[in-house]
Amino acid sequence: MTMSVTNGANGAGDAAAMIEMTDVSKVFLTDEIETHALADVQLRIDEGDFLSIAGPSGCGKSTLLSLLGLLDSPSSGEYLLDGNPVADLSSSQRATIRNRHIGFIFQAFNLIGDLTVYENVELPLTYRGLAGAERKERVMKALERVDMPHRVKHYPSQLSGGQQQRVAVARAVAGDPLILLADEPTGNLDSSNGEAVMSLLAELHGEGATICMVTHDPRYADYAGRTIHLFDGRIVSDESNGAVRELEEHGYEVVGR
Repeated sequence: MTMSVTNGANGAGDAAAMIEMTDVSKVFLTDEIETHALADVQLRIDEGDFLSIAGPSGCGKSTLLSLLGLLDSPSSGEYLLDGNPVADLSSSQRATIRNRHIGFIFQAFNLIGDLTVYENVELPLTYRGLAGAERKERVMKALERVDMPHRVKHYPSQLSGGQQQRVAVARAVAGDPLILLADEPTGNLDSSNGEAVMSLLAELHGEGATICMVTHDPRYADYAGRTIHLFDGRIVSDESNGAVRELEEHGYEVVGR
């Protein structure tokens, strides 16, 4: 599978579709019991969107994010990523696309404890086979974007939770992915650090990043330009955030509205 990076030059109001899901369902089978995690999901995410996925616990938010990130496959329906179907991809092809085109930000940070900040951000680039000079340039640029270049030699245990999440964001953006997927990125943070991480995501979005974020906190959902609400595995509403947390008040240009 060859991924093509779209540039969004389609004219005003005609953004490029980064993700399209049609009639997507996910059923888990355990001991002859069927659990319908998602049902008939219709979803489009355009280039430059900032989408929030909200809903009660167990409604299918994390399952949907796993499908979007190619960590799992739907039981039925069609998923197009940057215009390309993903249903028939092999495990190795999926791993390659995740490494090159999808940036993940997790609630638990998922940093490797015996690697330095620099090494944690560099690791996915090493898997790509990039030359050392290019890796260094990308790592330092990413750490500068999250205001962490002074911590390159520190280990995760020497950082606060907010700092660890900033490093995780740097790791996600260093590869210049098509889309950032954030699963409860503020879930392990206090309110102050949570706001700081959300402001960072808002800044990245203002620079043109496409972001899809799962959150249970309406304060943080409001940072997104659009929110879908899941209930019992179905999308029950899909709405623009009128205020969009008024990102313009933070000095960011809202992209994709």
